[in-house]
Amino acid sequence: MQKVGVNSLRSDEIKFGIERAPHRSLLKALGLTDKEITQPFIGIANSYTTVVPGHMHLNMIGEAVKSGVIAAGGTPFEFNTIAVCDGIAMNHIGMRYSLPSRELIADSVEIMVQAHRFDGLVLVSNCDKITPGMLMAAARLDIPAILVTGGPMLSGIVNGKRVGFSSVYEAVGGVLAKRTSMEELKKLEDNACPGCGSCNGMYTANTMACVSEALGMTMPYCATALAVSSKKLRIAKESGKRIVEMVKENLKPSDILTPKAIENAIAVDMALGGSTNTVLHLTAIAKEANIQLPLSIFDEISRKVPHLCNMIPGGPYALEELDAAGGIPALMKELSPLIHLDALTVTGKTIGENIANAEILNREVIRPIENPVHKEGGIAVLWGNLAPKGAILKTAAVPEKMFTFKGKARVFESEMEAVEALRNGKILPGDVVVIRYEGPKGGPGMPEMLSPTAILAGMGLTESVALITDGRFSGATRGLCIGHVSPEAAEGGPIAVIRDGDTIDIDVPKRIINVELTMEQLESRLKEWKPKEPRIRKGYLARYCAFVQSASTGATFKTA
Repeated sequence: MQKVGVNSLRSDEIKFGIERAPHRSLLKALGLTDKEITQPFIGIANSYTTVVPGHMHLNMIGEAVKSGVIAAGGTPFEFNTIAVCDGIAMNHIGMRYSLPSRELIADSVEIMVQAHRFDGLVLVSNCDKITPGMLMAAARLDIPAILVTGGPMLSGIVNGKRVGFSSVYEAVGGVLAKRTSMEELKKLEDNACPGCGSCNGMYTANTMACVSEALGMTMPYCATALAVSSKKLRIAKESGKRIVEMVKENLKPSDILTPKAIENAIAVDMALGGSTNTVLHLTAIAKEANIQLPLSIFDEISRKVPHLCNMIPGGPYALEELDAAGGIPALMKELSPLIHLDALTVTGKTIGENIANAEILNREVIRPIENPVHKEGGIAVLWGNLAPKGAILKTAAVPEKMFTFKGKARVFESEMEAVEALRNGKILPGDVVVIRYEGPKGGPGMPEMLSPTAILAGMGLTESVALITDGRFSGATRGLCIGHVSPEAAEGGPIAVIRDGDTIDIDVPKRIINVELTMEQLESRLKEWKPKEPRIRKGYLARYCAFVQSASTGATFKTA
């Protein structure tokens, strides 16, 4: 078989010449024709699985992508990645595998693309660690790539009110506090999650989808198009067509994932009041794109970009309402004075060109810059002697009265210990719950903590108890919940030597988190500190511990 035309493709390495006849024989075993072998090879990395509600429909989206690739003259090849459902993995050992799965996903996509010499890549994803893992792979590989996120779940309706996954968790706390009946809990259990898609609020999955669109890595309107909609299938089909064009144009992630794009993504995150986990993931994606992204940039942008969308869990609006209000293009149009309109996107056009005709269709959902939900963005970076390398807070979900708080520490060596104390009524108003040894190394795996925060909410303690951890929180968390404390306890950070009764001072407007100890007192305690034995000593998590770095680095691996 001889090559026709002059454009060089990566896949030519396995297609043409006498010595590639064995390769072609295997391609023909797949049913490919001679013509299909000459076309651009498009890899479709699909995280479809029947165990994750956010992914249970991605086979249909994958088929739509394939039809788009074929229509544009490309040859599609679909393969799968792993996917962890954080909700199902929550509050047991499974959650320790969630964040570490991000690195495996990135590595698996890299392996498949490099081994089979794909010319372009479509990433079909949804949910928390899968989307950032795929974007990390795209940045690392730097071949033409486009992302298609699976879309949000519809809200459930119980007693005429919109509910979702976090409603069930908070109802558990309500039952423990005898504020909610078992019958009400059963209603929520049966109706809160009505079907496929990522959970209905601005939790990590949907935040990452919105951030990905703001980065320019998806087609416009992709992030908020509902999982059950034909709109999502049309976007998938158009994405399949577009990737073939991108291969011909040689439009790569390095052209799109620039410092301007990262700043746009952070701005949109702040305006949405998104999940704190995006700080981890954007930092990791930036590292793969060779972009320096210190935590201070998040805080700088938060200071100037207002919180415009009062989304669940901190507010009343679900993703279907954001989509009906005009989606991410409409929000970015409102943010036009504060973002880089010249940033390039997968469409081949700039953000400014993409949003030129966008309309804001509901001013309650997407507020004007002059009339925001909060004057500052939805995420803050706190610093102090308790977190010398920073800590992260979702300000969009913090009650106004809790923006300054001082209380006595109640220290726990694990999430399980803290949950047990909550269930037994041992946490009181005015306490600061400190959960340590739950960071990337100490967890291991930096597990999300929705159980303690949801129980606090269900027990009516959101406005009187603070929570601090070197672990992280679910995007469904609300309240004064400060995570990502760095350095973590397992690395000998100050959080390792906090004691019951120590006074902790939190001032969100001033971005301060301190324990009321002198430098001499802290240093004396740290000299006495001894590392704990690892919780897990075999398997993937043991290897993960050997390579992972602090949350302030995005929980990325050490450079080999």
